Amino acid sequence: MSVINPAYATDDDTSMNIGLLYRSQWARSIGGPTTGSLFIHSKIADRLEGGLSFVHDEIGDVVKQTSAYADIAYVIPAGDNSSLSFGIKAGATFYSTNFDGFVYSDPLPDPLFAENINRTLPNVGAGLYYFSENYYLGLSAPNLLQTKHLQDDSGVVSEASENMHLFLTGGYVLNFGDNFKFKPAFMAKYVNNAPLSVDVTANVLMYEKVEFGVGYRYDDSVTGMVNFSMSSAVRIGYAYDHTISNLGRFNSGSHELLLLFNIGNLGKGYDKSPRFF
Repeated sequence: MSVINPAYATDDDTSMNIGLLYRSQWARSIGGPTTGSLFIHSKIADRLEGGLSFVHDEIGDVVKQTSAYADIAYVIPAGDNSSLSFGIKAGATFYSTNFDGFVYSDPLPDPLFAENINRTLPNVGAGLYYFSENYYLGLSAPNLLQTKHLQDDSGVVSEASENMHLFLTGGYVLNFGDNFKFKPAFMAKYVNNAPLSVDVTANVLMYEKVEFGVGYRYDDSVTGMVNFSMSSAVRIGYAYDHTISNLGRFNSGSHELLLLFNIGNLGKGYDKSPRFF
């Protein structure tokens, strides 16, 4: 959550969360995108939480992009056992291309692809996060600055620019007894000149040990996931996306692996927080 919303807060001063994620998209497709990420989140002072995130993306051997960001969130009471968090993030994306192995059908290809590109793209983000023990609502823009990834020294600019992304997230936890929790949630993403992206999910947590979930991205994909506790401090998870758009004819879906560590108080259940989010 903190990768897209710097205001995300656990409101837990007993542990540090460390997560590793690997995602392989468009399985069995040559040069399909892959993503590896590391995130760290912890309370650092009264009403103050912080985190670090590192994300590395590759598309074949052509495009590589690594992002490194630091987040900080300030949490204030908002009444009725709820809290409101304000967050900011800052960092940079390191972007590189390698067109050396390209074979062009056009003897005079776009000059933009005539040489390799290496760029450092600084950016900042901001967010709000309102939460209680049973629900949350977040609004964030993790990249406030527009960046142009492909622009050569002569000033030729392609359409490969990254506009500001707006995220709206929310979820509610329903408790059925002491050992069964159900969480419906959603995430909407808006980018200028692109269709609105909406994800809805439904997750079940049993005995604070095993979590199952399904998800649907409008007109794009369906998802199934499972994760479970290997110990009081380690969780492992797997998710599979099946593409239902026209792109599904050319790939076998996407696979995702998650490893989550909770360092600190080992006796507090799911992610060391009873909130289930």
